[in-house]
Amino acid sequence: MTTDHTLHVQDLTLGYGERTVIEGLDLSVMPGRITSIVGANASGKSTLLRSMSRLLTPRGGRVLLDGEQVHRMPAKQLARTLGLLPQSPITPEGITVADLVGRGRHPHQGILSRWSAADDEAVAAALDTTRTAELADRPVDELSGGQRQRVWIAMALAQGTDLLLLDEPTTFLDVSHQVEVLDLLTDLNRARGITIVMVLHDLNLAARYSDQLVMIAGGAVRASGAPAEVLTEDGVRDVFGLTSRIIPDPVSGLPLMLPIGRHHVGSAPAPIS
Repeated sequence: MTTDHTLHVQDLTLGYGERTVIEGLDLSVMPGRITSIVGANASGKSTLLRSMSRLLTPRGGRVLLDGEQVHRMPAKQLARTLGLLPQSPITPEGITVADLVGRGRHPHQGILSRWSAADDEAVAAALDTTRTAELADRPVDELSGGQRQRVWIAMALAQGTDLLLLDEPTTFLDVSHQVEVLDLLTDLNRARGITIVMVLHDLNLAARYSDQLVMIAGGAVRASGAPAEVLTEDGVRDVFGLTSRIIPDPVSGLPLMLPIGRHHVGSAPAPIS
């Protein structure tokens, strides 16, 4: 099962004040797949994601969801199709897991409509899917980092969208919780066909968990495609200014990037032939 919603960025220009961050950017997201956006700090990754979710209005160009400009869509209409998990979301003080996840049902509430059995079912399903049902009565601010991230993902799932945008969902998590969160997102993609677009810092995790890898530098897309095509030594040098070696990942068979610092020149393994 895959969703048939399309998300396209056309000739997009974004900025803050007098500073232009992204200019003339084009990108097509693969429906029903996992796309990871990578790039150096201040390259425009999070800015792009904010515009795709209509939190930032373009200076030029447009973001199209199923052919309709997201910045012209009614907020609730957009929220029923596209969900956003921002970087370091702010948790209301003292709120329980169940109450936070329940807030994901807001786009489905009208002026006169009340909480329904369908809302209860959506919240319960989101808690079960993210394995957070046993945490339902606990305050969110008492949870570990990995648990909190799963709860925020549950809230996004309760929203009932077919597209999910996540801004650095593994930030501040240790490696075991990073893998846990990425495994969960992969489960959601494979079982429910949810289109996932996320910003990641770790190139090797991005390569391992993505169907589409997008490298951004200088406010433009430098490369986009399958990880085996995009994660190259030339690409890493171009986008990050870093010398590296790309070898086969012994676990996944996908590209594995090994950075080369000044103290390791001459000791790197041979690249993929």
